[in-house]
Order: sequence, then C-alpha cells, then structure tokens
Amino acid sequence: MGSYATNERPQPDQVLVEIADYVLSYEITSELAWQTAHYCFLDALGCAFEALTYPACCKLLGPIVPGTIVPNGARVPGTTYQLDPVQAAFNTGTLIRWLDFNDTWLAAEWGHPSDNLGAILAVADWLSRTNVAAGKKPLLIRDVFDAMIRAYEIQGVFALENAFNKVGLDHVILVKVASTAVAGKLLGLSKDEIINALSNAFIDGHPLRTYRHAPNTGSRKSWAAGDATARAVRLALIAKTGEMGYPSALTAKTWGFYDVLFRGNHFTFPRPFGSYVIENILFKVSYPAEFHAQTAVEAAMHIHHLLKSQGKSSDDIKRITIRTHEAAIRIIDKKGPLHNPADRDHCIQYMVAVPLIFGRLTAADYEDEVAADPRIDALREKIVCVEDLQFTKDYHDPEKRSIANGLTVELNDGTVLDEVVVEYPIGHKRRRQEGIPELLKKFKTNLARRFPEKQQRLILEHSLDFNTIAQMPVHEYMDLLVI
Repeated sequence: MGSYATNERPQPDQVLVEIADYVLSYEITSELAWQTAHYCFLDALGCAFEALTYPACCKLLGPIVPGTIVPNGARVPGTTYQLDPVQAAFNTGTLIRWLDFNDTWLAAEWGHPSDNLGAILAVADWLSRTNVAAGKKPLLIRDVFDAMIRAYEIQGVFALENAFNKVGLDHVILVKVASTAVAGKLLGLSKDEIINALSNAFIDGHPLRTYRHAPNTGSRKSWAAGDATARAVRLALIAKTGEMGYPSALTAKTWGFYDVLFRGNHFTFPRPFGSYVIENILFKVSYPAEFHAQTAVEAAMHIHHLLKSQGKSSDDIKRITIRTHEAAIRIIDKKGPLHNPADRDHCIQYMVAVPLIFGRLTAADYEDEVAADPRIDALREKIVCVEDLQFTKDYHDPEKRSIANGLTVELNDGTVLDEVVVEYPIGHKRRRQEGIPELLKKFKTNLARRFPEKQQRLILEHSLDFNTIAQMPVHEYMDLLVI
C-alpha cells in the first residue's frame, strides 16, 4: 500500500512568528539596555580598529571586485571603503571579531552578540545615505542601538538552552538568524516578509565547528561571523523583493531543521524575548582571550606579580593545576602543537603560560614571533585542567553566570602557593562599576591605533555621551571614522 505526504501549506513555525513579533512590536524600556548598547557599540568599533593593524585581517577586506563603486554605499569603519551592504557587513563583522576581543555570551551555546553589528551598521548606514539622497530622514545611531538590543536578545535567548555545538554546528548560525531579523526590521519588511527571511536563514547550510577545534583550528573562526552577517543581509534583501518563505522550515517531518540537524529536538526558551541579554553581556576588557579563560588569565597575572615579589619567575614552576568548568575543558583544554594565532587563543594552557612568563597577554602574543619562545610550550606541558562540578553548576546558574577558574601552582622546591580563584571576570555584570572605565580606556587606546590625534578628539566628542551619539545620523557618524 502506498503512502504519501500531505501537501497542505502549514502556518509558520511558532519560533519564527515569535521572533518577528519581538523585532517589530517589543518596546525597549530598560535604561540599562540602552546604556549597555552604547558601550557595546564603542567596544565593537574599538575591536575593529585594532584588527586593522593585522595584515592577515586586512587582506580579506574591501569589495569583492576591486574598484567597485557603490552609490550611497555603507562605510567600513576605520577604512576608506564604501561598499554594498552585503559586502560591508562581511567587512565590518570580520573586523569586529578578528582578535577575539569583542563581547561574549555564555550558556548552553556560546557566541559574541556584537558580531551582529556587522549587518546592523552596514544596513543602517546604507539606508541612511539612501534616504538623504532621496530627501528623506536618515536613520540615527539610536536606531542602531535598538537593533543591537534586539539582535543580542535573539542570539542570547536561543543560546540559553539550545546547544548547537553539541550537534557540531557553529554558533554563528545564531548571528545569521538574529541579523536577518533586525536587518529585516531596518529595511521595513512586514511581519510575513521577516518570517520568510528567517525561514531561509534556518534552511541555509550552516558552518561546522571544526575550524574552532583541534586539529583544524584556524582563522575562519575570525571571519565566520562576518560571513554570517553578510548572508543575513542578503536574505533580508531577498525577502524584500517578495520572495517566498518556507513556513515549516523547522518542524517539517524528515526535511525540516529539527529532524535534519537537531536530532529531532525542538528549540526551548526559558524566558521570553526582552532585553535580558544585553543587560548581562560579558565584556572582554583586559585580555583578547577566549572568554572561558578570562578569569584564568586574571589569576595568572596575579601569580606572576606574586612570584616577582618573591624574586622568582615562571622558571621556578613545577606544576600548575587549573580548576575550571566543563565548557572550558571542552573548548580550550588543548595539548600538542599550536599552528597559528587562532589555535593559540583557544588554548587555555597558552593563555595562562604567557602572562605567567611575561606579565601580559595582548593580541600580539598569539603571533608566531612570541609563540616561538620555548618557555611557553615548556610551561604548557606543566598545566593540567580539572573540572570542578560546582564551577560548572554556577556557570549555568542564571543568577550567577560565573566563569570561574582557580590556579594552584607548585614550585620546584616543593612549595605550593595558595590557590588563586577568580569567579567573575572584570567584564561581568557584577563588576560593571570596575569594568566600564576600563572599557572606555580600551576604546580610546584602540582609537589611537588608527586615527591622528585631531580626529580622535572629534570622534570622542561625538561618542562618549549617550544622548549626543544616539541622536546623530548614522551616515554622519560613520563619516567620522573614515581614514
């Protein structure tokens, strides 16, 4: 007896509807969310400016076809490029993410919500210029902040209980989904058009995490988010033409996302979309390091200074035990040779060894010249990671969201130093009062890497006060960043 599948068109999947409703209808009333969006914006731009000092990043930038001219094109911050919004999203998203120094969100899934700024800035700048050319009002930086809050929330709430990493998919799938939704809002898409765009975002092929893990760790992890934002803008633009969507992209039996890529499981959401994620975002303030190692680096810096005060150095260390959480062991506990900077900034042993030896950890410390120092690999071999179940529990606790690491050092003479434990990195919400001044200092430092002093002053004059920057037309602000 034959069988057949019903061909009745279903209603759109509820997840797609809820995202579209949130993007179009939710009113953002949290003052903390608006203020934090401002800091996230400045920090992401600063990360982009520092990335521009690295040739490996710069070689990926610019138009796909050299010499392409785009009327009313979107600016790429810190450059002279003015590109179509799809390629501008790739450029800006790649710059923000290149050095692994932008903000972070950690839960069942991990990720970097400021990655979405690649799509948001590209679309907002292009639309602002296009509007002005047509005699219409430009978009404001406040519109950028609005889109950021929503993109952070979509990516972060998805990440709370849905572990794409456990099915081998990279977290930039969530950048693509969130950026598609907010790009659609900026473009003026209807609810149905946003749902269509989102369905295509889930239907897409998605990156494997292999470029983040041994033995394949490589620089794609630094441009994967740029790639995701570019695809998001493209899908939103396709939806704007009236192109159809696929209502059961997630739930279709056999052929939908859940059955094909998520082991038959459905997404779960412990809280509705609001402004929770950006309010609790984790900033990388002091160290360009994979976030699960931030507190370990801070502890290592403390031990470096302690040893120095006693007339000792890393040469006196016999063994180091890192008491840590499960996610850190799964992602960055790495032995054996490290082949490139991307490999090194995802190795907790490397990220601990460098500050113990040199008393610092900068982006330059992942480059070949520093990595060639034989003391680093020698010290890496002395470092062992062990999981602390309470650390893992506190990592997942929504009221704590700690990222704890504890370092115990045994010296060659048999002395065992007191364990140094850091539960919350300086970029954590619990350390905001301490962290924000350092975050602004980081922005100013990165600004100075790229711009002459007079231009720095002009940018700062328009950047540091929330009300000033929020009311500035997007294209006028982006023009300040041309060099």
